[in-house]
Amino acid sequence: MFIGHYAVGLASKKLAPDASLGALIAAPILLDLLWPIFLLLHWERVSIEPSSNPFLRLAFDSYPISHGLVAVIGWATLFASLYFGFARYALGAIVIWIGVVSHWLLDYVVHRPDLPLYAGSRLLGLGLWNHRVATIVIEVTMFSFAIWIYQKQTRAKDGIGAYGFWAFIIFLLSAYAGAAFGPAPPSVKAIAIGTLFSWLFIPWAWWFDRHRELREAIPEADAPKVTLAGG
Repeated sequence: MFIGHYAVGLASKKLAPDASLGALIAAPILLDLLWPIFLLLHWERVSIEPSSNPFLRLAFDSYPISHGLVAVIGWATLFASLYFGFARYALGAIVIWIGVVSHWLLDYVVHRPDLPLYAGSRLLGLGLWNHRVATIVIEVTMFSFAIWIYQKQTRAKDGIGAYGFWAFIIFLLSAYAGAAFGPAPPSVKAIAIGTLFSWLFIPWAWWFDRHRELREAIPEADAPKVTLAGG
């Protein structure tokens, strides 16, 4: 899953409105931020397989450090603890913890049985990726709903808040289209290096989110008053 994880981050603004979108986006994609590092260090392994279905071109041979459920709970706890230490926002820390763990749960739905609980455990996965069209429809629906939630929760204060946000959305959709309809990656190293660029989405989200504000109810003093004649 790709934009489905970003959907979780965008929608999380509703649950933790005072948290930066940068942190809320980082949480559900954290495992995929760590994974390319472990690939380059040869701590985890992936291989490329020929397939007419682009979602099935990667065989995740071993990735218990980044994607094993026990490790995921550890990463979630570490990230949430660090966030709370800096921000002192308990609700934000809870939502971030849930966001990190949500990555494994969403991957469980789409992956073939290749997700471990821990190193050497049995492998799990429901295999939605076997159904390409269904995968795309579900992810795009999730992403569209999350955009709607974020737009209802916040509004742009200036051009950066508006155009920076929509540029972010368009870029993610373009990247997803490339993954869903494009050719197979040329090498494992290219996969790792390309995935590392996902780190840039965090400051990008932080940047435009700082140029947006929470939508609030109209204060009572500013609300239009209706007077009844002849009373």
